[in-house]
Amino acid sequence: MPQGSAEFGAFCPTLRPFPGAARYQMKGKLKFGLLGLVLIHLVVLGARVFAPYDPAEQHRDSPFAPPMRLHWVDARGHTHLRPFVYALVYHPESSAAVPYKEDRNRRLPVRFFVEKAIAGVEAQGAKHLRLFGVDPPGEIFLLGTDDFGRDQLSRLLYGGQVSLFAGLFAAALSLGLGVLLGSASGFYGSWLDAIIMRGAEIFMALPWIYLLFAVRAFLPLHVGARESFFLLVGVIGLTGWARPSRLVRGVVLSAKHREYVLAARSFGASNFYLLRRHILSETYGVVLTQAALLIPQYILAEVTFSFLGLGVSEPAPSWGNMLAALQKLSVLESYWWMFAAGLVLVPVFLFYHLVADALQQGA
Repeated sequence: MPQGSAEFGAFCPTLRPFPGAARYQMKGKLKFGLLGLVLIHLVVLGARVFAPYDPAEQHRDSPFAPPMRLHWVDARGHTHLRPFVYALVYHPESSAAVPYKEDRNRRLPVRFFVEKAIAGVEAQGAKHLRLFGVDPPGEIFLLGTDDFGRDQLSRLLYGGQVSLFAGLFAAALSLGLGVLLGSASGFYGSWLDAIIMRGAEIFMALPWIYLLFAVRAFLPLHVGARESFFLLVGVIGLTGWARPSRLVRGVVLSAKHREYVLAARSFGASNFYLLRRHILSETYGVVLTQAALLIPQYILAEVTFSFLGLGVSEPAPSWGNMLAALQKLSVLESYWWMFAAGLVLVPVFLFYHLVADALQQGA
């Protein structure tokens, strides 16, 4: 080694990350993932405000209209402070895959915080606030329309209420059963442990997606949107308890033999007190990590069921039945904006992955 290199190595020790670097990175990922999920869920919950139209409102003269572009500079080169869109003109005789053109003579300024009549009760004059819109009879479709002329952005936001919260509720059901059965199995042991764990092994050995299909096939197909939602949540949630229960059981088995638990038992603490006060608190990390892993799986399960026509059906929107239009080759080839419900799943799954990864690192 050259002399200069030796002297440099003597006075400059090996660079190492500071001790809290991994923990700082973990907290950063956790905050970023949670922030993204909170924003997505707030927008979906506020669909009544953020969506320009009701999800079932049809514009029959605008089937498969492409997304409108926002402009600030008009055709004459004049700049406007308020964004605007140009009205779309439908040309049925056109040979183009998307027979729409912008009418540069019809400029529709975008107005914010507008009042719009609620569909079905216009005669009573009932209205509610929308974040944006255009003056009637103009129409604004920022994400295009489907074959019935329904606004895709509105259906995407309202459909998220079904898909996202189906995952949340189904995961809560699975984790609730998992915590209940896993803690009982690990704490009491004996024949109860054997029965619960053998049942968990059966559920884990079966391909859960095919099990869900089999269970759903025996249930009625023609039910209302609300009944379909809760039916789907129940079917998904009741078949996913096995893995969380095994993980909770392992934590409980370890926790019930710790010294502070034995000391509390020697002072006459009841089993319920030991579970509530000392043992179940040890399972929080496992439960939260499992939640971050299960929720996106259950969202995908709901999307799959609705895509195949076994979940929430029309006219109620969900991300799954929105993607069902892609089963037609003409839609798949020509109308790229119909992929919106699939594309929005990417950031949702990414944020959940970041949260799950951060929770596993912090465990």
